[in-house]
Amino acid sequence: MRAVGVTSFGGPEVLEIVELPEPHAGPGEIRVRVHAAAVNPTDTLSRSGARTDLTDPLPWVVGMDAAGIVDEIGEGAGGGLAVGDAVMAIVASKGAHGAYAEYVVVPQGSVVPAPAGADHAHAATLPMNGLTARRALDLLDPEPGATIAVTGAAGAFGGYVVQLAAAAGLRVVADAAEADEALVKELGADVVVRRGDGVADRIRELGPVDVLADGSLQGDVLLPAVRDGGRIATVRGHRGPQERGITWHPVRVRDIAEDRGRLDALRVLAESGAVTLRVADTYPAERAAEAHARLERGGTRGRLVLTF
Repeated sequence: MRAVGVTSFGGPEVLEIVELPEPHAGPGEIRVRVHAAAVNPTDTLSRSGARTDLTDPLPWVVGMDAAGIVDEIGEGAGGGLAVGDAVMAIVASKGAHGAYAEYVVVPQGSVVPAPAGADHAHAATLPMNGLTARRALDLLDPEPGATIAVTGAAGAFGGYVVQLAAAAGLRVVADAAEADEALVKELGADVVVRRGDGVADRIRELGPVDVLADGSLQGDVLLPAVRDGGRIATVRGHRGPQERGITWHPVRVRDIAEDRGRLDALRVLAESGAVTLRVADTYPAERAAEAHARLERGGTRGRLVLTF
């Protein structure tokens, strides 16, 4: 099968089309003929060698988000899915074969129907970032009506946190550049403050928040924004200092990568319009390097998506 992989680590230019044996669904697994794979910051880290937790031999195929058509169902799998169904999947195995491939095999719990009316490219933007946002809110466990702050709110993770929090009835304070303020308000933020240096102080001026989801990787400088005894969810494993009873909660999406119920709940929210699927642009798989380079330049709103 055709895939986008790396045989050495480095910049976007190391991405290349590779030919690999087709995987097949084993017991409890489903094979998806991939038509779209979202490009995420975690993919650029894997490509560069910054995340080298894989032990399989090269080439490595990166990517955690896929959408396509079910074309093979292993023994005991299915969960209501049938060959020919349009689906979305999170590809979270620690093996070398990620989502940038014509075929992926995933556990039954990692694949659900695509949102009705969504094409493959839009469906591919939801699983990994949506589940990461869901996990962040689960760890923060805010009380009904609590106030949550979200940094990086115009990004994929941050945007989903804003929408999930708004759907849950939380008061949402989010940061944004001036150019993104209207977008973040449209996503559901109640109050938008200017992003950048001093954002914690600008949030605190509105009253310290109960919980905070840090999508912008600002870390410790956000402590002043959070009330005593509050909670902060972080990505990429960050844990800050213990101050004023504030606790830190690193988010690992693999912890719920096979939670079919949570993934399907995201589908329902997307179908209702409570969660927005945002595609910035699509690229054929052969132009994966261009997509990675564009993502790393910053400023992309919505996901770049590779098509197969």
